[in-house]
Amino acid sequence: MSSPILDTQVALRLTRPGAPLTHRRDIESGNTPVDALNSVLDSIAAVIWGPFVLIPLLLGTGIYMTVRLGGLQFLRTGSALHLGLIRRSDKGASGDVSQYRALATALAATVGTGNIAGVATAIALGGPGAIFWMWVSGIFGMALKYSESFLAVRFRQVDAKGGRNGGPQYYLQKGIRGPLGFVLAWAFTIFTIFASFGIGNMVQGNSIAETMTANFSIPTWATGLVLAALTFVVLIGGVQSISRAAAGIVPFMIVFFIAAQLWILLVHIGDVPAAFATIFMDAFTGSAAAGGFTGAAVIAAIQFGLARGLFSNESGMGSAAIAAGAAQTSHPVRQGLVSMTQTFIDTIILVTMTALVIVVTDAYTFIDDAGDALTGVNLTSAAFSEGLPGEWGGWIVAISLIMFASTTLWGWSYYGERAIERAVGTRAITPFRLVWVVMAYVGCTIPLATVWTLADIMNGLMVIPNLIGILILSNLVARETKSYLKFDPKLRASQEEIDRAFVNDPGYQSWRTAEQEMDTRAIEVRARLKQR
Repeated sequence: MSSPILDTQVALRLTRPGAPLTHRRDIESGNTPVDALNSVLDSIAAVIWGPFVLIPLLLGTGIYMTVRLGGLQFLRTGSALHLGLIRRSDKGASGDVSQYRALATALAATVGTGNIAGVATAIALGGPGAIFWMWVSGIFGMALKYSESFLAVRFRQVDAKGGRNGGPQYYLQKGIRGPLGFVLAWAFTIFTIFASFGIGNMVQGNSIAETMTANFSIPTWATGLVLAALTFVVLIGGVQSISRAAAGIVPFMIVFFIAAQLWILLVHIGDVPAAFATIFMDAFTGSAAAGGFTGAAVIAAIQFGLARGLFSNESGMGSAAIAAGAAQTSHPVRQGLVSMTQTFIDTIILVTMTALVIVVTDAYTFIDDAGDALTGVNLTSAAFSEGLPGEWGGWIVAISLIMFASTTLWGWSYYGERAIERAVGTRAITPFRLVWVVMAYVGCTIPLATVWTLADIMNGLMVIPNLIGILILSNLVARETKSYLKFDPKLRASQEEIDRAFVNDPGYQSWRTAEQEMDTRAIEVRARLKQR
């Protein structure tokens, strides 16, 4: 996922190099009250996501948690990848879905247009050196992703239907006693509900419809109907259905996209070392003008690289923690580490691959018919078209964007559902799903300039209460993390071994007792529901 202002707002018409850019905002421009509102919202979003609010807050908190956690992203990523992708589950652990399915659901919501357009936007505005700063944001973002996912499992609870619920909307209130925790939890809940319908739903539907119309001449209403029908089928079964769809589609779409990238990089294998050198050098010296690229100062590389990286992987936003809260895991540390790999996959792997394709093909120096430099989706499409024969490049980017946006829409539906359930109760879940399906259709068929910007603001506002909570609870996170990893650094212990090792640990015993009580309650609740 990424910022709709800088990415989704860029035309989703995927064209060959030299084709003109089309901006939906351009089409809607004019001196109207709506334009005035859009201008105000743009200014608010620019402040929230600018260099003086969220960027330093996210980066600073990420650095702080990295230090508090002993740099676990440098030491435990290999073991975490093995647990999440190879072993895939903790046998006998409590929860609703396997660790792999929880990871796939979070990846479905996160790997989106930002991986196609976000990295291109960073290069277009900050030069190739911006990629280095995207890596920096990803590395420190892994500590944030770990912390919020750990807390989601540590303070989760059972809902009225017997399902596990976790995330900032719960751990902010349960972990932080008193009025402050109450305010932070409800602020996050409200912002998440609004953000889910914006960036998670209508913006994604609009992205898909624009792409289908531009590349396959399919009318937006037809795309809307198909998307709404597919979304209904996926959502009707709740987290189990969403996680199954994500577990099946996410690996395919990532492998599909990476395979095309690898082909291009193999063809240009001799240019790859020079591309890395350009990224590292430009990160500290700035980028010179070349072709349609006007050059970028070091400060631009830093600002746009950090911003695009933070937007792309959602670390610190708290959204992925909601998926982690449903995972079957034998200890909060284990799920925290599995969830942390999401940022590694998104930013360190996918972003790097896309960036290298853009740099080795020199696509960032291309211009359109109006003489302007390419940016966003058009830049990525141009790079793939330059690197692949015929029109394969444009088709692959179009298909990838459709898959990425579709799974983002489904993944974010779960986030919104958990937030609405926290606010109103389980009686709101079915109406929420039906409204979600309808809004997916609406997003495909109407202009969304105001929705784009409002969603950007809501995304930013989600981050603030979550990061405050992480900082307040950092002692708990660091203490229990260090205790567990001292016992099981390779993440190989069974549930029974963990129970024996922490029999005298009050923190673990409190969590384990709560988990067992939730298991009993879940069985009782589901039994009552079957009798109705």
